[in-house]
Amino acid sequence: MPTNKKIKILLIEDEDFDVRRVRNTIKYFNGQITIKDVVSTGYEAIDLLNENPNDYDVVIMDFQIAGGLRGESLITKIKEIDSSLQIIVITKMTINITDFEFANSLMKAGAFWYCTKYPGDIEDSIYQPTDFLMSIFNAYEKKQLETQKLRTNKKLSENIESIMSKKNIFGISESTNLLRQQIEKYANSDANILISGPSGTGKELVASNLHYRSKRKFENFVPINCGSLPRELIESELFGYEKGAFTGANSKKPGLFEIANNGTLFLDEVAELPQSAQVKLLRVIQEGEIEKIGRTKSIVVNVRIIAATNKYLEHEVREGRFREDLYYRLNVVPLYVLPLNQRREDIQPLVIRYLEYYCQDMSKQMPEITDSAMRLLTDYDWPGNVRELKNVVQRLLLDGGDLITESDVRKSLITKMSGIKHVLDYEQVWLQGELLQLRELEKQVRIKYVEFIRKNSKSDAEASLKLGIAPSNYNRMCKELGLK
Repeated sequence: MPTNKKIKILLIEDEDFDVRRVRNTIKYFNGQITIKDVVSTGYEAIDLLNENPNDYDVVIMDFQIAGGLRGESLITKIKEIDSSLQIIVITKMTINITDFEFANSLMKAGAFWYCTKYPGDIEDSIYQPTDFLMSIFNAYEKKQLETQKLRTNKKLSENIESIMSKKNIFGISESTNLLRQQIEKYANSDANILISGPSGTGKELVASNLHYRSKRKFENFVPINCGSLPRELIESELFGYEKGAFTGANSKKPGLFEIANNGTLFLDEVAELPQSAQVKLLRVIQEGEIEKIGRTKSIVVNVRIIAATNKYLEHEVREGRFREDLYYRLNVVPLYVLPLNQRREDIQPLVIRYLEYYCQDMSKQMPEITDSAMRLLTDYDWPGNVRELKNVVQRLLLDGGDLITESDVRKSLITKMSGIKHVLDYEQVWLQGELLQLRELEKQVRIKYVEFIRKNSKSDAEASLKLGIAPSNYNRMCKELGLK
């Protein structure tokens, strides 16, 4: 197997006679193979490799040499220095080529190949010199492939790190710290995960963190919003179709499961899936196979599914809109992302984070922000959660100057604040002497706020989710307030 580059060998051998026999064996290929260094102990070899790890392509070593470091232990140490280095073992311990136990122990330690030095009647070369030479060339080729793979993986890792630097989960609240711990804990599992939480809280961000911290990180992360596609198209998007499967199918189309094979498929707003798609999704989870439209044979796929919803799926199951068996298949590991107004400690770090991010994006200098402006942002209820906060920060930068004041914040929040009437003008109440007991005031505030949330929710389940309380507690509260 010719090569244009000279193969550099480190020979570890403590017998001059055997060094000479190795040299004799490779002398016909001196233009392609060179013994760069010869050492007699394992410790000398390790020192050389630590000093010059890129100076050698192949290590040829005697299995039994002088000193305390030899055999499998030496092989392991060499591999720790450079896992791409290929090691050929020569030994006089056995000439039995069917000694599988010995061969297996060498391969487990990391050796590429091994051969017997000689039977008694061979003195000039290694026994079976052709096999020995072929193993050197093959070992060199494997070294090149593994080096390239390491470079590729390093580049991919750098790309992943770049992606993750933009997808960090910011916040200092107890719930955010817990969420980060859960992501770290569950990332390397293949268990399906269901992420719940109100719209705009960053459920896709959680899903991408789970993917890029997992063993699937070099494979595709494929997100799809199940509510954004017409119901008649959702199955062809998920599972694909063959050419000629129906009128207009002029070419085959891979489904998202095929595209995400060996990676992660993120099903956002999974509660919006039609019943027919739910049945097929359940089969994929159970069997690991997809059925394409127009194809009679199933396709095996290996996909981790992360689903997300802003609805209470238990309620959807009770109402018959979501399959119970699919719910339990998806909800192996439940994660919940709290609304922003229930983790107010996160608001300031998020504001600073997005100010820095959008300033860099807009090539603007980072403005200062007054304490009163930050206090107003922290006290605001953020019905649109993190998504709304990002929009407000962009408006502040586009409309403001070098200093963000409370007035600037009020202008940026005006679209939301104008739609919510104050329950009471407290200063006017005080001046007129119309004082209410605290309990009565709390009740009025709760009534107005719950009415507002119900008005802007599709269902009681969604309203209770936005309020951050269980459906049973929500129903009881509405009855107490006279809203039911």
